[in-house]
Amino acid sequence: MRALIADDEAPARAKLRRLLSASDDVEIAGEATTGREAVAAIKRSRPDIVFLDIQMPGLDGFGVVDAIEGDGAPYIVFVTADDQNAIRAFEVGAVDYLLKPFTPARFDRVLERARERFASLKGGSTSPLPQPPSFLNRVFVSANGRATFLSVERIDRVDAERNYVVLAAGQDRYRVRATIASLAQRLDPAQFLRINRSTLVRLDAVREMHEWSHGDLRVVMNDGSELVWSRRFRATAEGAFGVGG
Repeated sequence: MRALIADDEAPARAKLRRLLSASDDVEIAGEATTGREAVAAIKRSRPDIVFLDIQMPGLDGFGVVDAIEGDGAPYIVFVTADDQNAIRAFEVGAVDYLLKPFTPARFDRVLERARERFASLKGGSTSPLPQPPSFLNRVFVSANGRATFLSVERIDRVDAERNYVVLAAGQDRYRVRATIASLAQRLDPAQFLRINRSTLVRLDAVREMHEWSHGDLRVVMNDGSELVWSRRFRATAEGAFGVGG
């Protein structure tokens, strides 16, 4: 694999260079210290994978992704000290998300996933790596100073909270900076349903539903909590799950 490093901090670039150099199957295609340098380097060297800092002078990491979109874009791994951009990172097609400071073991897991995707390319393609999956399999979350990747299968419901969403997974709650509309687009509609303006539910976490008023349904979750599936959102979902408005 050909890898490009894009980070405005010299120590961060050195760490990535050292970790990548330890792998015999990885060639470092170049380095960039600004967003615009990263765009030029990606178009020039055509790397398979880019380790991209989000906060860079001139053009941030999201701007870099926008600039290379549709240009045989490589797989992107965001490398950042900010855990508030995780959802947006996956929205723009990031393969993974390394939160600084990360351990060599964590880096190796990211690189191994990239290898697997690269190895799955058989028979030729116009892009160096396959396109990212349509739906999220996991969400980067942090709480009480600890961070992890939360499997979407553990999420019972999602509630909007201004510019954030709150993910409920059993007794655990995780607050993530994202809109409920953007998250709804990235979650598999075969598993998740938006039942009103403020709430998404995982279908397997729903115990039962009852007719309510004015076309609304009362939704009872497995934990006993009750929600409302509004008439408007029932109409949107009509036919998808064998229900009528």
